Amino acid sequence: MSTIDTGLSLIRNASQRVSKANGWMGNAFKSWMPTGLYARALLIMIVPMVVLQTVVAFVFMERHWNTVTRRLSAAVVQDIAALIDVYKTYPQDKDRAQVRRIAQRLQLVVDFLPAGDMPPPGPKPFFSLLDQTLSVQLGRQIGRPFWIDTVGRSNLVEIRVQLDDAIMRIFALRSAAYASNSEIFIFWMLGTSTILLIVAVLFLRNQIKPILRLADAAESFGKGREAPNFRPRGAREVRRAAQAFLEMKARIERTIEQRTAMLAGVSHDLRTILTRFKLELALLGEGPEIDAMRKDVDEMSMMLEDYLAFARGDSGEIAQPTDMAMALEELRNDAERHGHTATVAFHGLPVVTVKPASFKRCLGNLVSNAARHANTISITGHRDHRYLTVTVDDDGPGIPVAMREEVFKPFLRLDDARNQDEGGTGLGLAIARDIARSHGGDIMLGDSPMGGLRATVRVPV
Repeated sequence: MSTIDTGLSLIRNASQRVSKANGWMGNAFKSWMPTGLYARALLIMIVPMVVLQTVVAFVFMERHWNTVTRRLSAAVVQDIAALIDVYKTYPQDKDRAQVRRIAQRLQLVVDFLPAGDMPPPGPKPFFSLLDQTLSVQLGRQIGRPFWIDTVGRSNLVEIRVQLDDAIMRIFALRSAAYASNSEIFIFWMLGTSTILLIVAVLFLRNQIKPILRLADAAESFGKGREAPNFRPRGAREVRRAAQAFLEMKARIERTIEQRTAMLAGVSHDLRTILTRFKLELALLGEGPEIDAMRKDVDEMSMMLEDYLAFARGDSGEIAQPTDMAMALEELRNDAERHGHTATVAFHGLPVVTVKPASFKRCLGNLVSNAARHANTISITGHRDHRYLTVTVDDDGPGIPVAMREEVFKPFLRLDDARNQDEGGTGLGLAIARDIARSHGGDIMLGDSPMGGLRATVRVPV
């Protein structure tokens, strides 16, 4: 392998490592980020503002605050050094009146204490910029032992300098040695930022509301419900999306109405012909052949009703609050009237918003399918804050696992499976799943603890 190939291999390996690290960091960052649009928009506003405020505060404190404080402290220390020079130059000033008079003009209060040891160091404030600056300037300009206290008196700074025969105590105004207006700047900066952030949050909430309304309207439409008060609002892009949703909803409803009207016409024509057949059979009299033809005509009528029900779905019905516990009790009574043993149990709040007739047909198809191949049926309902779940268990022969999705196909009739409609069309489970999905849910088949089949209907509430 040549040197060039080796270099290219190293570059590829390095790029792969960088790509993996980038992917890991990206996934970690996504896991930390909030999932909601409102929270993400707030982060988009807050993070740049916080970064900007931090940079401005750092630059201001580093450049302005430190520089001004350093210069003010240097000026105060220069005045103290000048007073010490006066004290040394004029020893004839026994009562130090001259030094005190000069100090008063410099806005300083000077006092002299007997020679002795300095007090122990006092407590330092959390942010000791003034202590640090004064200590540096005193050590640089005076070069004598000193002691400072910036905590004891809020508006004064006490400085003690050890001289040859005494200790000079100086009281200086804190504002003369410290840039005291910096806190005001930070206060105004944070205050205005907070006000702007509150205004931005209120404005953002008003911009998010139309998107939430659009999501609620789409969810309601997916569940087969209406959103009567929905109309396009908000920003131009949101109004455009809402208008597109309304147009799509109108096209779907128009297609369903056209299909329903066509099926109504077909149903009317076919029922007219079947009625004519029944009348002609009634005029022919009695006989085995006539009874067989009557049975065929009745079966054709039932098949026609199943075909139309499957094609029509649950169009036209309005979703409304329905007592599911009572609906399940009616299914149990129907099963017992046909000679089956059935039990019902419901847990949770029973009132659920569904299309009553179509949803009852969905559950009725499952119960009738179980009753056709089993002796005992158990119906259980459960409602929580998200879903309504209804299970239909039986002790029948069940359906093989490999065929549990196939049986939902329209017109499918299995020779040995339990869901073939004896004399029917094989549309019972297909109609049931179609109704469940029109409510935003689905139907799953599984093993029942009773030994047969379990059909589970789950729809959002």
